[in-house]
Amino acid sequence: MKTSISLLITAAIALLGALLLKNSTLIASTGYAFALGAITTGIAISLFSTKSSGDISESSPSTSKTIYVGNLPYRANENDVKELFSKHGEVFAVRLMKDKRTGKRRGFGFVVIAAGDAADAIEALNNSEYGERTLKVREANDPRKSERG
Repeated sequence: MKTSISLLITAAIALLGALLLKNSTLIASTGYAFALGAITTGIAISLFSTKSSGDISESSPSTSKTIYVGNLPYRANENDVKELFSKHGEVFAVRLMKDKRTGKRRGFGFVVIAAGDAADAIEALNNSEYGERTLKVREANDPRKSERG
């Protein structure tokens, strides 16, 4: 999706460059003006994108961990679980598992939380009461590790 937006922006700027260069007396052909506008735009975007992506990675390295949450009440939904875990850190996503045939919740799910907050959330919520049930909270197994081993 980002690639198509970048291409549209590049094409628009190249057309603008072609129109501006065509009106100048330096370049007589529209084709040359378009090509020069596209090249200039490509260079400008590549310089801008490498500078901005370097700034983003240095300023906010947001890493996350996935936490398994078991023995959830069947009536609990994603918003309820997100609210519960938000008290212990920044929650990025909540996914509660459902039965494929019936669509009913299966009583467990996964929470993606900021890596720095994961240990605190696990310690605070493991074996705690929620909806008249005792939660089981731990770091989720990485499925890629189990495939290799």
